Amino acid sequence: MALRVAIIGSGPTGIYTLKGLIGKSEPLEITIFESDAEPGKGTPYRPDLNDAAMLSNIASIELPPICETLTEWLRRQTDMELQHLGVERDAISEREFYPRVVLGEFLHAQFQQLLNAATANGHAIHLKARHRVVDIELRADDIRLSVKALDDEPAEFGFDHVVMATGHDWPETTEVRPGYFISPWPAPLLKTIPPCNLGILGTSLSGIDALITVSTAHGAFMLDGQGDLQYEPLPGTEAFRATMMSRKGVLPEADFYCEIPYRPLTFCTEAAIENAIATRKLDLLDAIFDLFKQELVACDPDYAASIGLSLLTVETIAPAYFRARETNDPFAWAARNLAEADLNKKLKQTVEWRYAILRMHEVIAKAIPHLDADDLTRFHKHFKTVFIDDYATVPHESIRRLLALHRTGKLEIVALGNNSEIDNKSVERGAVVRTEGRELRFEAFIDATGQHELSARDIPFPTLVGQGVVRKAATKAAFSLDGAEQEIVRTGGIDLDDDFRLVFEDNLSNNLYCGSIAFLLHKLPFVQGITSACDIGEVISKAILKSNAPPLIIAQA
Repeated sequence: MALRVAIIGSGPTGIYTLKGLIGKSEPLEITIFESDAEPGKGTPYRPDLNDAAMLSNIASIELPPICETLTEWLRRQTDMELQHLGVERDAISEREFYPRVVLGEFLHAQFQQLLNAATANGHAIHLKARHRVVDIELRADDIRLSVKALDDEPAEFGFDHVVMATGHDWPETTEVRPGYFISPWPAPLLKTIPPCNLGILGTSLSGIDALITVSTAHGAFMLDGQGDLQYEPLPGTEAFRATMMSRKGVLPEADFYCEIPYRPLTFCTEAAIENAIATRKLDLLDAIFDLFKQELVACDPDYAASIGLSLLTVETIAPAYFRARETNDPFAWAARNLAEADLNKKLKQTVEWRYAILRMHEVIAKAIPHLDADDLTRFHKHFKTVFIDDYATVPHESIRRLLALHRTGKLEIVALGNNSEIDNKSVERGAVVRTEGRELRFEAFIDATGQHELSARDIPFPTLVGQGVVRKAATKAAFSLDGAEQEIVRTGGIDLDDDFRLVFEDNLSNNLYCGSIAFLLHKLPFVQGITSACDIGEVISKAILKSNAPPLIIAQA
C-alpha cells in the first residue's frame, strides 16, 4: 500500500514539500488540504488579501526554482497576460522586484506543474480546495485529521505522515474596533479608511505595504517630466496624513547589490561555528560574536573602525550599528541610501560590510538552538536586530514612494523609544499613542508589525493540544559558577527535532511535521519568506521519503 501523506496548506512551504516528494520514488498517495478556493498561491501573495501596489521583497535570482524561475515564467507570458500582471516585458530581470500578486500567480502556475509531474511519476494526488483541517489526533499507527468543507460536517481521514504547512496566521477580521486594524491584511479592508490622520505601527515592508495601500486609495504615484516619482492626491483628500512609528524611528534601507551565489566566508564559517558549539558551552554567544567581529573587520576594516567594532559587545553592537541612522533625519538618510544603492546596482558594486552580515546570518543561525537560556535571551534582545535589519531591505520603488509622500507633506516618521502606550479604548475611532510626554491622536490606526511568534498554546487543533504532545521549545539553563548544568528551560515556539517533528515520549506516531513559520521563530529567528519555505520543505520531504525507502539488504559473503 502506498504511503499516505497529507499536506495542510498549499503556500510556499507546502509547494516545496510537494516538490521534494514527487520524484521517481516509491509511489505515494498525497492529499493537499487548502482552505482557500485557489490552491497554490500562499497567503502573502493572494489577490484577495493583497493590494496590487504591494511589492514583494524577494527578487527572482533569490527564489529557489520550482519547475522554472520567476523570470523564465514571466518571459513566456503573453503581452496581454503581462499587462494584466502590471509587468513590462523590457523590465523583466532576475534582480527586479514584483508585486506580491505576481508571485502568487507564479506560485499557482508552478503548483499546477507539480501536480501534473506527480501524476506522471505514478503518485496519486488528491487536491481538496476549500477544505479546512479543524483537528488533528496522533494515534499509535497513523494520524487522524478532522476536515471541514464549507458548511458540511467534518469528515475523518487517516494518514501515515502529516505536514503542517499553514504559513502565516492572520485573523479574518482585522478591524477589531472602529478605525483600529490589528493587521494590514486583508489589504482591501484598508481601502475603506477615509482621508484622515492615519497612524501605522511599524516601518518595515509590512508598514510600507499598509501605507501604500491607503495612499493609492486617496491618490496616485506618477512620474514627472524629469522621471522622478511624485504623489498626486485626489481632490477632497486634504485630510489624509500618515505617521509611521517604530521604537527607533528609522526606515529600512534599500535593497543592496551583492554577489549571488554568496562568496565564502573566511572566519565566521560553518566549521568555526560547529567548533564553537562543541567547545564553548559556557560562552557560546560571545564566541560567535568574536567570529562575527573577525569577519567584519576582514571584509570591511573602514566600516569596522567607524562603529568602534573592536570595543563592542553583544549588548552594544546594535546601538553602534543604528547610531548614524538614528541621529539623521530618516528621509534624508533614505534619499542618500537610495542614491547609493541605485549607483551600486548599476555598477554591480557590493558594500562589503552589508554583504558580510547578510552571509553571516545564515551561518550563525545554526548555533541558535544550542544557546543556553541566558544567551538566547541576550541574542533576541540585543544581537538579532542587526541581522534582521540587514536582510530586511526593501525594493527601491518602496523607498521612492515614501520619499514622494513625504515631499507632498503626507508622511512623517516618529521614534517611540522604549516607553510608549497605544490606547484604542478611550477614543471612539483609531487610537492615541503616548510616548515621552507626547500624545498623538489618529482617526485610523494599523498595527503593521508583521507575523508574531506563536507557541504551543497557539496550536489550533484541540485534540492535539489535549494529548499533551505539543510543548514549548526547550534549551538548557545557563551554567552555574561551578560548571554544574541546571535544569532545562522552556523558551517558546514548539519543541521539534531536526526534521521538524514534534518531540514527545508517548507511544504515538511521530510523523507530524510542523513547517509553519510562526511556530519556528523563537529557536530559528531568521526563518522568513520563500527561501526558508524551500529549506523547510526540503528537510521534511527527505524525512518522509527516507521512511518510505525499501530496507537495505546486505548480501552475506
